[in-house]
Amino acid sequence: MDLEKRLQLISREPTEEIIQVDELKNILETNSRPRHYIGLEISGLMHLGSLVITGFKINDFIRANIDCNVFLADWHSYINNKLDQNWDFIKEVSNYYTEAFRLFCPGVNIILGSSLYHSNDEYWKNFITFSKHMTLARTMRAITIMGRSEKENLDFSQLLYPSMQSVDIKALDLDIVHAGMDQRKIHMLVREIFPKLQWKIPVAIHHHILPGLTEPTKISNNGNDAEEFISSKMSKSNPLGGILIHDDESTISHKILKAYCPPKIADKNPVLEIIKYVVFHEYPSIEIDRPSKYGGPIVYNNYFDLEKDYVNEKIHPLDLKKTTSKYVNNIITPIREHFKGKEILGPV
Repeated sequence: MDLEKRLQLISREPTEEIIQVDELKNILETNSRPRHYIGLEISGLMHLGSLVITGFKINDFIRANIDCNVFLADWHSYINNKLDQNWDFIKEVSNYYTEAFRLFCPGVNIILGSSLYHSNDEYWKNFITFSKHMTLARTMRAITIMGRSEKENLDFSQLLYPSMQSVDIKALDLDIVHAGMDQRKIHMLVREIFPKLQWKIPVAIHHHILPGLTEPTKISNNGNDAEEFISSKMSKSNPLGGILIHDDESTISHKILKAYCPPKIADKNPVLEIIKYVVFHEYPSIEIDRPSKYGGPIVYNNYFDLEKDYVNEKIHPLDLKKTTSKYVNNIITPIREHFKGKEILGPV
């Protein structure tokens, strides 16, 4: 496969950012099989964002002849109070994540954090060395990677998290570090400190984070009259806010029919985001089955034409939602069938 084709696969949506493209080109030109990773906390049942969007991007890397690794961060999960800090649950869900990624991303390698750290004196030496370049203030600014803020009452172990995540990258000898946009801060920290230690500096690639299905929250902007919107990423904690990989067809349809999808509005519209980042990733064209009075069925070969028609009221939100439900169900069905009848934190 030529360089341009590999770059196209790596940079296609849901990729949002590559730091830096010239460095990536150099890696691809000089390394026939660069080493990649994405690190994930262990936190319960997987959903459209955690497996499907992430898995789509991993599969793009695999097709580009990249050595892909999913790092299941069990110790990070414990530090971040996931799964009630219950190691039996963490181990059980780690096995579930392993099975899900091996199913969805054939050829991916799975690495467990506790295995990387076991009897690894070099890791802990590097952890201290890296941490010598971290101030407490910088550590506090970095903890947003855990989904936490500086205002929270953190325990001391949580202050170790940014250094651990950074040194994971050194220990795994990575050429490409990959994550959602919410992890950007840690990769910029790595690119700042690694040169000081003369460690290999990886290219950072960040993919789009799929928002929840509910209406984005409006917050005041520092007390001014102006307001801004925030939209939390898809999460299993909100029953109607995310689509689980175990949801059946009727559940998927119900959730999407309830989803925030204002007429004529494309910005921060979660249904359109699913069309753009999920459906069009897997389908070169999609058909929206409109009633005859609205023009009848229409086929789109790209997202941008669809969005334009939606904004111009040529597509009704209900027709968009029904179409989205159909295609999402098609994508999820093989995963759901694989896990059907298995116990994962209880029957699914």
